[in-house]
Amino acid sequence: MPINAHPEYIAAEGEYLHAKTLEEKIEKLRKMISYAPAHKGGENLRAQLRGRLKKLLEEKEKNKKSGKSSRIGIKKEDLQAVIIGKSNSGKSSVLKELTNAKAEVSHTHFSTTSPKIGMMNYQGANIQIIENPAIESEYYDKGLTNTTDTLIITINSIQEIKEIEELIKGVQKNKIILFNKSDLLNLEEKRKISSTLQSKKYNFVLFSSTNKEGIEELKEKLFSSFNKIRVYTKEPGKEKSKNPIIFEPGATAKEVAEKILKGFSEKVKETRIWGPSSKFPGQIVGLNHKLMDLDVVEFKTK
Repeated sequence: MPINAHPEYIAAEGEYLHAKTLEEKIEKLRKMISYAPAHKGGENLRAQLRGRLKKLLEEKEKNKKSGKSSRIGIKKEDLQAVIIGKSNSGKSSVLKELTNAKAEVSHTHFSTTSPKIGMMNYQGANIQIIENPAIESEYYDKGLTNTTDTLIITINSIQEIKEIEELIKGVQKNKIILFNKSDLLNLEEKRKISSTLQSKKYNFVLFSSTNKEGIEELKEKLFSSFNKIRVYTKEPGKEKSKNPIIFEPGATAKEVAEKILKGFSEKVKETRIWGPSSKFPGQIVGLNHKLMDLDVVEFKTK
């Protein structure tokens, strides 16, 4: 801490030390530089801070070119979607409506400077949803877009689709076009937009956080986009688990046992199932039985 430092500098330094992402570190470091002592004795400090900022910016540029994410501490869940779009397209409002995240909704440009994370529960399945900073800003995390399962692309006009598609050219992900702020449209405008998007075979939703239009439709389409199945487990004589385990379609009862505990399938003497893949409730099946979405599996051990 420099001598005669302003309280603002000290506060900015504390924010920098607690920053979790590269973007946050850059933002807080710039703030420190702006509050650094202006007297002659502070010249050395300012030079050090600028040198540190230069290294961080070089690291960010290197990550951007390689497509590597600069995020820190974001653990990818079984089901993950990333919201992308231009500044003021309503990404924060979408995140806030879908999840438990306390997203800050602002009308200023580039108000989101680091990824914001929330969790959405859909019929027992937890889906991690991340808001990526504006796609045209320096804070945009290309790595998040490249590694996620599904992209929710927020737009306020059809013209924005081509602009965004150019920026994510080559990214092969499930995509949902979210025409946001649909409450500002009349019925004829909605009809024309829907007709245009349908003709181009886009998977889309007209959405509004103001009147809640399209929220349930988006949730359903989002879960369907992952092409996964939910399997519940239960112990003999007890209720099924509250949260399902996520699998690829065609997963077997053996895979469920191994997901519970490696080597557990070797201890299983009987497997019963309830749900879509069973011929009748409580059917006894082998470990190679293929499961379907919303099946319940019960294991009895030797």
